[in-house]
Formats: sequence, structure tokens, C-alpha cells
Amino acid sequence: LTMYSKISGLLLLAGFLAAPLGAADMRASMTANLTGAQKKFVSLAEAIPASKYNWRPAAGVRSVSEILMHVASVNYFFAGRFGVKPPADFRHDWEKTVTAKADVIAKLKASFEQIERALRGADLSQTVKLHGGRETTVGKMALHAVSHAHEHLGQLIAYARMNGVVPPWSK
Repeated sequence: LTMYSKISGLLLLAGFLAAPLGAADMRASMTANLTGAQKKFVSLAEAIPASKYNWRPAAGVRSVSEILMHVASVNYFFAGRFGVKPPADFRHDWEKTVTAKADVIAKLKASFEQIERALRGADLSQTVKLHGGRETTVGKMALHAVSHAHEHLGQLIAYARMNGVVPPWSK
């Protein structure tokens, strides 16, 4: 890490410690963060040519459409944990079966709208069970949802750049 990034991180941490966020502030922050991720995902998904949706950097690694549909599926998983059921047409195999650009983008948009709606109505302190019976809170899962979205946004940015596509917001 550079000295600048270390100092920036410490200042950010100091800000959080000096002014702790209440549940409403935390929810608003996470929802805004997901909204920002959605805008970037959708604009990048729209910028990547349909002919590149099946592109993958190596065998056994997710393709462009698989990344997008993985994010959409996981958004629905988190929304379900926040108390909002996925749409009737949701299927766990979307990652492998939904590959057309227009369909992928439509499902991606709808999944972000669903998770944001679910998060706005969620009790962040509510306890939920994960696979294997482990317990956590909705708030911790919401933080994980934000992290997950940004992890795959970074992956998609790398894929786009490898294919000569510049993220629209960085032009």
C-alpha cells in the first residue's frame, strides 16, 4: 500500500469512529452503494458488445454473461434473506442459461432493484440462518452483498478492458 492509501484509510476509519452510523444511516449508505454498483454494472454491460458475452479469460472461468447472471442470482439470494422472495421466473441455473445481452441486462437491473427494495425494508439487526445453520444478521449480510457486487464489478472491468472496452464512467 502506498503512504497515501494508508493515510486515506486511517482518515476514513477515524471518520467512522468519530460519527458512528445508526441503522438508518447504514441502510441508506449500503443502498446508495448498491445503486452506484448497479449503474456501473449496467453501463458496462451495455458497453460490452453482445459478441463478447461468451468471452472468458481462460477455460473454467466465468464468461461475461456468467458474471452478470451470477451477480443477479446472488442479489436475489440476499433479497430473499432480507425477506423478499425472488420473482416467479427465477432459476438457479441462470448463470448457464441466460446468455443473450438484452435478457442478461434486464435480469441484472431487476435483481438490483429487488435487493435495494428488500434492503430498504429490512431490519438490519434481525438474525438469519445461513447454509449449515450458522447465524448472522441481515446487516452483516447486506454488507456482504455490497462487497460481493463490487468484487464482481472489478472482475467485469478487467474483462472489459481485456476486450478493449473502456468503462463508460471513466472516459
